[in-house]
Amino acid sequence: MINFFKKLDWLLLTAIVLLCIYGLIMIYSAGMLLGYELHEDYAYFFDRQKTWLYLGIPVFIAAIITPYKLYDRLTPLLVALSILSLLLVLVPFIGNEVNGARSWFQLGSISVQPAEIAKLVMIIYFARVYARKQPYIHQFGKGVAPPLAVLILILFLIILQPDVGTGSMITIACGAILICSGARWKHILLLGSVAALAIFILAKTASYRWARITSFVDPFGDASDTGFQLVESFIAIGNGGLLGRGLAQGVHKLGYLPEAHTDFILAVISEELGIFGILTLFLLYGIVLVRGVRVGVSLKDPFGKLLAFGITFQISSQVFINAGAVSGLVPITGITLPFISYGGSSLLITIFAAGILVHLSKHATIAREAREETETTWGQKVTS
Repeated sequence: MINFFKKLDWLLLTAIVLLCIYGLIMIYSAGMLLGYELHEDYAYFFDRQKTWLYLGIPVFIAAIITPYKLYDRLTPLLVALSILSLLLVLVPFIGNEVNGARSWFQLGSISVQPAEIAKLVMIIYFARVYARKQPYIHQFGKGVAPPLAVLILILFLIILQPDVGTGSMITIACGAILICSGARWKHILLLGSVAALAIFILAKTASYRWARITSFVDPFGDASDTGFQLVESFIAIGNGGLLGRGLAQGVHKLGYLPEAHTDFILAVISEELGIFGILTLFLLYGIVLVRGVRVGVSLKDPFGKLLAFGITFQISSQVFINAGAVSGLVPITGITLPFISYGGSSLLITIFAAGILVHLSKHATIAREAREETETTWGQKVTS
């Protein structure tokens, strides 16, 4: 067991732990006023997120010590349960409707979002299928197409909630796995074009979705309505400067910036901790990205390799899209910031996925050591 932990990527593990602590601190700061207004408790959101984080500790440890090939064997069951949960959440009196979206199960005081679970399940599923299809991954009909039917079903159920943001994240993660699997670029470009067209059509069919997409182009053109959130985000970011106003000293979370503790928590971080706080946060994310890619590159097993790439790029793309939305570079889609934004289901699933990545780092270390030993032995033979 001691040898097991020695081979883990401790830099990756430390970055994940620090991100969780960073998020907990910022949720207290960003959600204190709203917590008092709604529940007469400044620490309301902090306490709930802290509870989820406590639950996440054994989940994280379990993910680190569980053999990753177990997920390969359990994939059919995981996919079936994911589809069932996405169906049940759409049923009145079973699924809980919040802000016009039926995306949650309410289990006592705990809310569970099946779409968040589906995000990780689809990464496992795509990694498993494309790992097994390596001999004919260049064939579209036999290699690339089969798992797309399951993806389309999952996306359809999520869009019915509706939750286009999570559906988009699942598509991006699965697309990253497809690219890393070695599929032909013409097949990837074809599927990418179809996905882009589908997103465009989906956005045009609902006025509120189209308003979200177009408002980021000129938020000041309608600063009191569709552009309000982004304009307030700009002001909060601009007020931060180099070192920020100070922790818990931000102004825009005091009723000016909607979703300050969830989607737009990055704007609060910028206002209170400044550029230094943002750079520190992105340094931690950068460690996860670089070390995650390193794990994927080092692994020889196709399933482990694709699983590592899928988890890494899912977390990284979510960071990019959230940061892009807050800064006006991409449309606002409701994507939260991993490890940082308030949300129990999202935090728990992200922690579990990160634990799998840390577990895979052990196998990557073993693979690198074996490769280095082989190269050393070969070099000695050549020299002699």
